[in-house]
Formats: sequence, C-alpha cells, structure tokens
Amino acid sequence: MPRYKITIEYDGTGLVGWQRQDNGFSVQQALEQALAKLSPREEPPVVYGAGRTDAGVHALGQVAHFDLKGDYTADKVRDGINYHIRPNKVSVLKAEVVDEEFNSRFDANERAYLYRILNRRPPAPLKQGQVWEVKVPLDATAMHEAAQVLVGNHDFTTFRASVCQAQSPVKTLDMINITEEGEEIHVRVRARSFLHHQVRNIVGTLKLVGEGNWTKEDVKNALEAKNRIAGGPTAPAYGLYLTEVVY
Repeated sequence: MPRYKITIEYDGTGLVGWQRQDNGFSVQQALEQALAKLSPREEPPVVYGAGRTDAGVHALGQVAHFDLKGDYTADKVRDGINYHIRPNKVSVLKAEVVDEEFNSRFDANERAYLYRILNRRPPAPLKQGQVWEVKVPLDATAMHEAAQVLVGNHDFTTFRASVCQAQSPVKTLDMINITEEGEEIHVRVRARSFLHHQVRNIVGTLKLVGEGNWTKEDVKNALEAKNRIAGGPTAPAYGLYLTEVVY
C-alpha cells in the first residue's frame, strides 16, 4: 500500500492540538476525515504526525504520514485533502510518495519552532491569537544572550510541564536565536525533540530577562535547579509555531 508524506500548515486557534482527543476537534481528525471523503470505499487511514502540537499552537511546516489504498498521485492527494478539509484552517502544502518504512515522527532529525512576541502598547486586532502581546518594552539582546546558557545537552526539568510523558528530562537544544523583527520579537529554537511545554516555558522565562527582572545568571541558576518552580511562567500557546521538521 502506498505511503504518503505530507507537509501541513494550520491555524491552531480553536483546535485541541494535533492529536485526536475526546474533548474537541484536532488537526489529525480534520485530516483523517478529509481522507475518508477522498477515498470513501476504503478504511479511513490513520495520520501520524511528526510532533504533537498543543491546543492553540500553529504550524507552518508540520509533517505527517499515512498509508492510502488506490492509485493516487501525490498532487491528487494534496488537492483532494485540501478540497475536503474545508472550512478548517488546515492546508496540505506538499504531498510525496515515500518508502513504506518512512515514519514522520521517528525518522525526524530536527524540529524547529518559532515563538512570536508582539512588543507594543496598542492592541493588535489583526494578530489576535497569532502572537503573544507584551506591552512592557523587552530587551531582545539581553534575552538572546541569556538564552545561550540553555544551548547544549541539559536536564531541562525546570522547563518541563508536570504532565510531560517523556522518559527523560535530558534534551539537547541545538540553537536558540532571538531577534527583533519590526514590532515583534522572534524566538527561534531547534532540537531533535522537545519536552512538553519546553519552548513555551523557556520563552516565559526569557521574558523576565527582557523586562529587566532577571539576568543571564538567573536563567542559569533556574536551569541548574532542575525544578519547574524555579523557572518563569508558561508563555501562551497561540504565539508558538512549528516551522520545520528536518529528515
């Protein structure tokens, strides 16, 4: 049976996240329902994602795979899903036929995320649900310098959600880069994998540095404490984007 790899973009607003759940509508469910309409005579395929984004988190480059009976070209799969998935704000950007051993989750070598902070006093009606609106001026340079203590292989318990199901809190953060982009501050991170809420907890902590309430040394001490209570608050989900999965 042919296996397909798809690259997906979606607005996570109002969704319970990537994974199918009983308490609401998910990205996975939207895709599986669209595939059921594309191939109504077959058993609906299960769609496996490269990462389980939380409720409200967006994606510019999520990747998934599934097996689908029938003689479908990659373009027909892409266009068919996009037709049947409407009006959900989910779009298949690209579809490819891949080897039957390909696994979108376990074959991934790196995942990249972007966190967007809108740093201005006036509200932003056109960006609501897309950025974290922070009215207090933030020092992006100080945030970037403090963030570098997190790069490398560490025990990230301080930045791990209490409900995280990962077997170990030890992860390798390959890169964290913080820049000013007009009125926005962008936090970009790369790693093979992340703990539950790791990026959002890091951003919430670095916001304290940007405000001048914490220093680089405070971030280092928080990391070394290996205690969630020692870290900063959890940044809102709606500012976070899964931008790329590298294979």
